[in-house]
Amino acid sequence: MKNNTFLGAVLGAMICSATAYAVEPGDAAPAFTVKNVKGEEVSLSDYKDKVVVLEWINHSCPFVQKHYGSGNMQKLQETYTGKDVVWISVNSSAEGQQGYLPGEELAAKSAKEGSKASQIVIDSDGKVGHAYDAKTTPHMIVIGKDGKVAYNGAIDSKASVDAADIASSDNYVAAALDAVLAGQTVETAKTKPYGCGVKYAK
Repeated sequence: MKNNTFLGAVLGAMICSATAYAVEPGDAAPAFTVKNVKGEEVSLSDYKDKVVVLEWINHSCPFVQKHYGSGNMQKLQETYTGKDVVWISVNSSAEGQQGYLPGEELAAKSAKEGSKASQIVIDSDGKVGHAYDAKTTPHMIVIGKDGKVAYNGAIDSKASVDAADIASSDNYVAAALDAVLAGQTVETAKTKPYGCGVKYAK
């Protein structure tokens, strides 16, 4: 794009970093029950003794588009669901806000994007998002088999919309999952998430 200065300013204004956490690493993950895109109830308790990833999504957000357009998010989803990890994509956009889609439309959009998530859920009242203090899309949470938060924060170390940055970024989620699956302590358990602010009801 020609006007890179303007674009940078706009995107910079969209980045939202967390300064407080509703759940710290080591805390019990808040329980929830929410409906998926098929209208079925999904509860965290359904996945007791499983490693679970929560990923906040908004397919209208350029930061989300970075990770889906490049195939990065789908690769992570496929890799770790293949290792018996449960991956739940959460759309906390309120009805009428950017990124909100009803079930059938969100299912179709996610399929078009090639999502490999185990579940795609609609949290339009923001209960799940607020329970975890989800700030951005994406915002990533890793929950261990013990039901405790093992990681809370950004997907990786470069807060940009440029897919070219992915290869040189430290992927915090992959590192956290590798550690949890190996029964090891997560070295970097908390970072500042980056992306578009979650579009909760105003």
